[in-house]
Amino acid sequence: MRKARILFKDQEAGVLTQYDDGSFKFSYNDNWIADTNKPDISLTLPKSEKEFHSKYLFAFFFNMLPEGSNKQVVCKLNRIDQTDYFGLLMTTAKNDSIGAVRVIKIELL
Repeated sequence: MRKARILFKDQEAGVLTQYDDGSFKFSYNDNWIADTNKPDISLTLPKSEKEFHSKYLFAFFFNMLPEGSNKQVVCKLNRIDQTDYFGLLMTTAKNDSIGAVRVIKIELL
């Protein structure tokens, strides 16, 4: 299992989890849900107490990934398999992403 904190404008909005079977879960933090001024991070992931589950990386996060030669270079330099979308997301979206959302790996013991 791998996890990442999802930051919106440098404030933690929720957690994205990839399970060992490759499926994903996204859940908002309770304090994000409680604050009526905090927005949804995506139209496809509306602010809710429910958890979102998917067999594949959610389209919102998938669309944050580099493509083409940029993807090839990032994967080669960081030794990431080109089909490891979650690994690629945690590598590329931690500091350099378009928009307000960043993805920060949570180190599990």
